[in-house]
Amino acid sequence: MTAVDAGALGVVLAASAAAALAVMLVAFAIGTAKGLHRIVDVAWGLAFAAVAVVAWSLSAGHGDDLRRTLVALATLVWGLRLATHIARRGRGHGEDPRYARMLARAPGNPTLYALRKVYLLQGALVWLVSLPVQFAVLLPEPLEATALLGLALWATGVAFEAVGDHQLARFKADPAHRGLIMDRGLWSWTRHPNYFGDFLVWWGLYLTACATWQTALLTVVSPLVMSGLLIWGSGKRLLEAHMAGRPGYAAYQARTSGFFPRPPRRTA
Repeated sequence: MTAVDAGALGVVLAASAAAALAVMLVAFAIGTAKGLHRIVDVAWGLAFAAVAVVAWSLSAGHGDDLRRTLVALATLVWGLRLATHIARRGRGHGEDPRYARMLARAPGNPTLYALRKVYLLQGALVWLVSLPVQFAVLLPEPLEATALLGLALWATGVAFEAVGDHQLARFKADPAHRGLIMDRGLWSWTRHPNYFGDFLVWWGLYLTACATWQTALLTVVSPLVMSGLLIWGSGKRLLEAHMAGRPGYAAYQARTSGFFPRPPRRTA
């Protein structure tokens, strides 16, 4: 098994960091001008897409063409789909309550605090989580069974979150459902089909970087960090804290898996 070219890797890592930073700084400028820092959630997906394009461009002549193209395209598709969905969902709404609470308690200048704790932090996380992509595009080995399994996991994850988002959007669009808890379709199998989809996406992309034990070891931090964010960080934990007081949510929690899908429990 051939090692990744160290010089090319350094260039890709540096350029990917610059790409993620550039997207977040543009988002910061727009969010500050509009007074809506929720735009960073759109920038999150766009930053991954930017990293994918930059890594693919700079890996030419170093990585296997099929692997680098499929991995970059998979990341681009996921990032653009997520950014588009969040932009549509937030259209016409005010500030996200999470950011409003955070900035209300900010020590010193709230704008500079938002830059550090929201935009720059998320830019750093984009770079860290996307390490498997940055390594995979430089792997000279042809696609192996592990990488193909990873791409299948990626496809399952994208489908899972896209279907879940669509089901939730249709549910909310019906005025008869106002005040009710979405507990149908994929949402009857897991309380967070979108987060579970992201979980599959990033473990799948990690597998595309596992052609050598060295790259597998160096990049495993990325899906572990993403899993932590989704389950214990800014994903499931914060959303459930926000939903806890809703009528019917406790019963929904009792019968529906918190993350990994399973058939709903029967309750008395």
